[in-house]
Amino acid sequence: MNKLDRRNMVFFGLGTVGRDAFYALEANALIYYLSNVLQLPIGVFVATSLVFTVLRVFDALNDPLMGLVVDNTRSKHGKFKPPMLLGALAGAICYMVLFTDFGLRDYWFVVIFAVAYLLWDIFYGLNDIAYWSMLPSLTVEQKVREKMGAFARICANVGMFAIMIGWEPITSGMGNTPRAWFIVAASVTVLMLLFQLFTIFGVKEKNYMFKQEEKTSLRGMWQVLTKNDQLLWTTLAMSMFTIGYMTTTTISIYYMQYVFGDKNMYAVLAAVVGVAQLSALIIFPLVSKHFSRERFYLLATILVVFGYAIFFFADRSLPLIVVAALLLFVGEAFIQLLMLMFLEDTIEYGQWKLGKRNESITLSVQPLINKIGGAVSMGLVSLSLVWSGIKTGEVAAQSIDDAGKLIVKLVMLLIPIIFIVSGYLVYRFKFKINKETYDKIISELHARGELNLEGELK
Repeated sequence: MNKLDRRNMVFFGLGTVGRDAFYALEANALIYYLSNVLQLPIGVFVATSLVFTVLRVFDALNDPLMGLVVDNTRSKHGKFKPPMLLGALAGAICYMVLFTDFGLRDYWFVVIFAVAYLLWDIFYGLNDIAYWSMLPSLTVEQKVREKMGAFARICANVGMFAIMIGWEPITSGMGNTPRAWFIVAASVTVLMLLFQLFTIFGVKEKNYMFKQEEKTSLRGMWQVLTKNDQLLWTTLAMSMFTIGYMTTTTISIYYMQYVFGDKNMYAVLAAVVGVAQLSALIIFPLVSKHFSRERFYLLATILVVFGYAIFFFADRSLPLIVVAALLLFVGEAFIQLLMLMFLEDTIEYGQWKLGKRNESITLSVQPLINKIGGAVSMGLVSLSLVWSGIKTGEVAAQSIDDAGKLIVKLVMLLIPIIFIVSGYLVYRFKFKINKETYDKIISELHARGELNLEGELK
């Protein structure tokens, strides 16, 4: 890595610390806020839960349009930073509405929540697409991308697990009131905006690498998404993995409270998960030197399977839970970064196949995947809360019977492993961009005059 690459790696990565803390509070704790803090009537709670599922799937279809907006942005500040900033500011306002208690406990609550949630999802998606699609524009060398991606994921996990570890003890310590949750949400929002400034002011883009292209039309956007076969298979594999991963993380607070029997130990589980994922990301570049991506993915999937198996029989054994979480989340961290690299490789593949480079439209499938994964996982968790007996009235149950505990375990451990293994099988049999293929694509793009690689590839 040269000096500019190292600078970009640091400032790009720091930009997502606050973003992922911002997202993690919504993804992991918002449903708990609705079910256990606001004490919504069961009908209002179920209707609000449906908002998560329906609107996330609906809004996911909007993400390619956000990618089109980013790809077609032309400004002296580049095409990534203006929409990144707009998404952060507008998303922050909508986010605060979600965590504001207006005193409503009827279906007007559902209406206000639905509007705020839809707008937050749109603007956060715009920010997310602009942010992650900047990464492949900083370098086309796979190993440099891996280092940049690994550091960004480390920063993302710092933000995410700071929230996963801290939200429960902090909100409980503040009385677990709606006002306490509002203060926590406001603090996280401020941090998100401050950390975004590292990327906006610190990253120097390499615009000289890419030729100037005409703006992409709606029809062109559709071709980018449907004619790139490797993008389609990667999207399917990532969606299956994300559903499994997010189902496990979303329901884990209920597992610790109702199956393990001590909600306060959730912070310990979150800390173990954080250590596991950060450790995995730190060693990722070293491990990747000794394994092809194909073998690396297989190894990671095996770790995940063993982790889930141990977790299923752990119940109230904290040592077994710790071992299971380490195996499970080391493997899942490896897969998350591999998936990002696979997705970014489809940008050059699409440019080679279709004759035009569209980073943001291509990367728009990542928030689309996250939203579909979040919608499906939120739907599974919401249903399991009702089926297991946790949510039967305005107030959440203090305990559940053995049948209810089994439902929580199946949703947290068995259903996710089916999705994650299915995602690996899609990759194994359908993804074709190995190192040799990628290097050939880069060479041909350079020969065609579509990439300026002067000083890039060593």
